[in-house]
Amino acid sequence: MNANSYKLNPNRLVAFLQKPASQFTRDDMMRVIEEMDIEMVKFRYMAHDGRLKTLNFVINSYDHIREVLTSGERVDGSSLFPFLEAGSSDLYVIPRFRTAFIDPFAEIPTLDLLCNFYTKDGEPFEMAPEYTLHKAGEAFRKATGGMEFEVMGELEYYVIADKQEDYLPADQRGYHASMPFCKFEDFRTHAMKLIAECGGLIKYGHSEVGNFTVGDTMYEQNEIEFLPTYLEDAADQLVIAKWIMRELGHEYGITVTFAPKITVGKAGSGMHIHTRVSKDGKNMYVGENGLTETAHKTIAGILSLAGSLTAFGDTNPTSYFRLVPHQEAPTNICWGDRNRSAMVRVPLGWTKGSGNMMAHCNPLEPKEDVDFSHKQTIELRTPDGSANVYLLLAGMTVAARHGFEMENAVQYAKDRYVSVNIFEHEEVLKRLDTLPDSCAASADLLERDRALYEAQGVFAPQLIDGIIKDLRSFNDRNLRAEIGNDPEKTLELVQRFMHCG
Repeated sequence: MNANSYKLNPNRLVAFLQKPASQFTRDDMMRVIEEMDIEMVKFRYMAHDGRLKTLNFVINSYDHIREVLTSGERVDGSSLFPFLEAGSSDLYVIPRFRTAFIDPFAEIPTLDLLCNFYTKDGEPFEMAPEYTLHKAGEAFRKATGGMEFEVMGELEYYVIADKQEDYLPADQRGYHASMPFCKFEDFRTHAMKLIAECGGLIKYGHSEVGNFTVGDTMYEQNEIEFLPTYLEDAADQLVIAKWIMRELGHEYGITVTFAPKITVGKAGSGMHIHTRVSKDGKNMYVGENGLTETAHKTIAGILSLAGSLTAFGDTNPTSYFRLVPHQEAPTNICWGDRNRSAMVRVPLGWTKGSGNMMAHCNPLEPKEDVDFSHKQTIELRTPDGSANVYLLLAGMTVAARHGFEMENAVQYAKDRYVSVNIFEHEEVLKRLDTLPDSCAASADLLERDRALYEAQGVFAPQLIDGIIKDLRSFNDRNLRAEIGNDPEKTLELVQRFMHCG
């Protein structure tokens, strides 16, 4: 590619090195350090709590930092993963060069890299979130004859700040509001710019439904959505984006939260995940007659494991205060086209007349018969910001693979299709299974389905044990029924999990 290929790329290192991030090497990192006057290197890695951790290095010499990039460093695994024993917990962290970015907040010029975990024997750590996701992707490719499971996420979040008196939108009517009714558009666009500079493939951002005030405090919901990309890259950019948004919020003097629920009767925040299956660059979800067998098999797999997937995507008690009937958050296991009451949604695609719409809107433009089928995705609406992103995407990849292994998967999907608002049709609701209503119930379903997640070595048994133990430790089997309509008790719970994930 020539230099013009990277002219519009916002990723600072892609623009500087004139190559895609997937081709970054150790020598590239050394060049960046020397020519961009980098003074520090920062290792980042995902722990069991779903947050990025940090290890800082001062650059002492060329040989020193080259050694750091080559051999990594050792860390205390038992402090990062509670299921590891302190007596044998040392792990190595080794940087993935393709994840490198310039820290947008550091006053000292700093190069950041995400890392993988390795054992004392130099083998990948089986229970590491990033390696679990890698194994899930490999197993999917093997089971499907080389297909890729691609994903993208939607980050819904609330900004909590001092109340502003002017131009307040109507309660719960903030969807796609513009300034000055949307108070934190500048924050959102600033965050989007920084995420893109650090490698995030952003689709768009907008204000969301949720907005309300309590006393002198205002709550405004927004969303940043990404483009579909390779499985592991999608996870990397989501965790980097969450870190950037929290750090930027700290600089702005506001609170940014991805908590699933804020208070009773107000919109909760999800982290919807869109999927796409591709092979040789072609979207395998779309055929001449609409959704393909591949799409139906993927849907079937996700529906069949929907209950236990909550163990990875809805990981604290407030998750289940969001998943309640008669709101846009799903409660029943079903799917539909453009149907926001369904758990799995097939969004409006660009498969008919896409080029003609542009010409109709702009009479000076000629009609174009353009294939936009690559834009079609399938969306899981269950997960929220409490998820460990790597484990959630690994679980979804296992579920999608299971769809290709099921008997009668296509019929299984068709039997669970809905074309109406399920909460307005009692006869439809009666035939649909429901999602769990607590972490405890989610743990039960993970226990039931664990063999499917552990198959082909994707999820280590000890990791599944740890997740089940975590979920059951909340002791929340009846919590939603006990305090679900009590704003004060709900607020106490929300504050406990305000910065989950």
